[in-house]
Amino acid sequence: MTQKDITFVADFLTEHFNEAPELYNRKGKYFNVERVGQYLKDEDDDLVSPPNTEGNQWFNFLKNSTHLKESPLLFPYYPEKSLHFVKRQMEGIIDQCLQKPADVIGKSVHQAVCMSLYKVTQSEDSTPQLFKLPFLWNDKTSNLHYVLFTMLENSISKIHILRRHTDTSRSVSNGILAVEFGNFLNSSINESSDSRCYSCLDAHFYDDETVTVVLKESVQQEGKERVLAQLPLS
Repeated sequence: MTQKDITFVADFLTEHFNEAPELYNRKGKYFNVERVGQYLKDEDDDLVSPPNTEGNQWFNFLKNSTHLKESPLLFPYYPEKSLHFVKRQMEGIIDQCLQKPADVIGKSVHQAVCMSLYKVTQSEDSTPQLFKLPFLWNDKTSNLHYVLFTMLENSISKIHILRRHTDTSRSVSNGILAVEFGNFLNSSINESSDSRCYSCLDAHFYDDETVTVVLKESVQQEGKERVLAQLPLS
């Protein structure tokens, strides 16, 4: 060790492990603990060496602000407590804030319609994922909800569009339909129907009237063609 290292350690010991007679009656803690570690202890006891907030700009700002001083929007400060204590306090307050909205929203949600998309005979543990995460779109002009999704395995060349009215008591025509891409991009009628089939990699609404899809050529070879297509919803 260099002399600088020894001096650093000596200064650390001198600063943090001096005798502290005022702590003699506190659970045998006769020495100051390391000032960083005390904040990380999962205890409700007060800090042995609380921080010195004198000159702190934030505390001075709050002290001099009539409106912020007693504001319920500011999380209370516990200068004598560890971070674990503050974390538990904050989690309790957040849970309390979220409980009422959760109760209200939960009671207002109900099932409008149930559609069977597919059936499986295997056990749940071995069932492959057939339903790809959907993309949602809300047409505020027509008050319609749309869900775009794809079904894997046997129907990778299709995208499914589910349409519902925002007023659950009303129905719309073609509530659910599938769009199959197949070989619609064939440049010549002489090409065989299996030569240029496409599957859907992704699909999003571009606007209220247009769907954007990313297609992939289904042939098993290198350099598969990718196509970005814009399809009118009509």
